[in-house]
Amino acid sequence: MPAPDPRQDPRAFLEHLYRAAVHRALPLHNTAAYLPAPPRGRTLVLGAGKAGGAMAQAVEAHWPADAPLSGLAVTRYHHTPPRPAGLPRRIEVVEAAHPVPDAAGLHAAERILALAHGLTPDDLVLCLISGGGSALLTLPAEGLSLEDKQRINRALLDSGANITEMNCVRKHLSRIKGGRLAAACAPARVVTLTISDVPGDDPSVIASGPTVPDTTTCADAVAILQRYGIEVPGAIMSLLEQGALETPKPGDAVFQGQQVHMIATPQQSLEAAASAARAAGVEAHILSDEMEGESREVGKVHAALARAVALRGQPFHRPCVILSGGETTVTVRKVPEGTPRGRGGRAGEFCLGLAEALQGQPGVFALAADTDGIDGSEDNAGAFVAPDTLRRAQAQGLKIAAHLARNDAYGYFQALGDLVVTGPTHTNVNDFRALLVL
Repeated sequence: MPAPDPRQDPRAFLEHLYRAAVHRALPLHNTAAYLPAPPRGRTLVLGAGKAGGAMAQAVEAHWPADAPLSGLAVTRYHHTPPRPAGLPRRIEVVEAAHPVPDAAGLHAAERILALAHGLTPDDLVLCLISGGGSALLTLPAEGLSLEDKQRINRALLDSGANITEMNCVRKHLSRIKGGRLAAACAPARVVTLTISDVPGDDPSVIASGPTVPDTTTCADAVAILQRYGIEVPGAIMSLLEQGALETPKPGDAVFQGQQVHMIATPQQSLEAAASAARAAGVEAHILSDEMEGESREVGKVHAALARAVALRGQPFHRPCVILSGGETTVTVRKVPEGTPRGRGGRAGEFCLGLAEALQGQPGVFALAADTDGIDGSEDNAGAFVAPDTLRRAQAQGLKIAAHLARNDAYGYFQALGDLVVTGPTHTNVNDFRALLVL
């Protein structure tokens, strides 16, 4: 499908780039090349993540029809893709809550761990891992309740901790993450297919690495909990301090002969968007697929770069598209008693910071969205910013500083009609940001 003219319809053009990025990360296009040959024994599929349903369907589509195949994958509510006509169902897919785990996720994790037991060296386990698996594959450590995990998870999400820090804690408070699922599968051969949603594409961070060695320690988890003032039950803190909740480490025999394949990454999706822009005659520049930091502050940095290009033609010539990815964070601000808590996610908060810093700069348009189609826990993927964003907001009595103060990007962009709503995309390579400078 040809790209819309960026000068005639900047928003449609940026949405076209977003779709190109998402398309590159869809499991159906990326799975076949990494599937091993069927084993002498059985093949068991175990999956978790926002792409879990789509990854399971991709395996079903490419696995030999005469080779045994069974298993279970858990994905987020409403993230199971429609089943293609004529595709036999061989892998069960269940749904659970994200980003805060629920009882459905707990039950799914219990079932997945139970399926992993009793395998033989002749068996193959295909583990399908994607972002979101940390919440969806929840199995609290002994002595920790689901309610404890939910409270700790909410605190981590609100704290501003980055994904590596959050998942370090999650791994050490779990019976299935941090390599423990792989240990349960022994002595079967384990092949992990993963879609990266983290800066650096570290498989031990993606979904808290249930099938790979963990280099972090209990001491690291304790330091993170203390750094952000997050409380855990006293008995659990004592176990962490004693190192009693340690995860399997590199060199452990349970990982011998295992394989991990990265089937889709943020960089690949950014490159697909860049190619789509160039095909439309607009030069594209990828800043990085590993950007982290407070969303609003990252927005301000992008605004400074876009203004330099718009005003001076440096460091890039106009027209151009500036692309970036990664995983920013949002520190949720406390609001006065009785004040409604804001709604929004990382992409929306980036757009608030960007719009405030751009101050209506002519010729600069932007779209930021999560590649899974859901920004945080809302129903939008992200938001769109144009030179008239602030003017239109002011005409409606919206003050951007007030919306930033209560983390209410959703309310701001909803009032303007500038939410980007796609629905679940059935993949997840994290943040997508595109700035068009004309």
